[in-house]
Amino acid sequence: MDSEGYVYIVDRVKDMINVSGFKVWPAEIENYLYGISGVREVAVYGVPDPHKGESVRGALVLNDGADVTGDQIIVWCKENLAAYKTPARVDIVKELPKSATGKILKRVLREQAAGKS
Repeated sequence: MDSEGYVYIVDRVKDMINVSGFKVWPAEIENYLYGISGVREVAVYGVPDPHKGESVRGALVLNDGADVTGDQIIVWCKENLAAYKTPARVDIVKELPKSATGKILKRVLREQAAGKS
C-alpha cells in the first residue's frame, strides 16, 4: 500500500510474461487455476514464442483421484480469462520442481520447456 492508500498486487518482475506486448502476471492466472476443483499446485511461466515473444504455459499437480486434463484447463481459461492470458499449453505433472525451502522453481520449468534439461 502506498502513502495515498492504493494497494498494488506485486509479482516478481522476472516472472512477468510479455505476450505480444501485453504484460501477464503469473500470480493472477495461478490464483484462478487454484480455484479449479482437483488442483493442488500450480506454476505459470513464460516460454519463448517466435510470433508473440513469449507464450503462457502452466504446470499443475492434481489431488489424488482428480480427473482433469490440460485441455480442459485451457478451455476453462478461455472462458474466464483474456485470450492473451490463456495458457497455450498446460501440463499435468506428478510434482513441481522446488528449492530446499519449498519454493517452486519456475526457472527449471522454463529450462525443461526449452529442452535444456
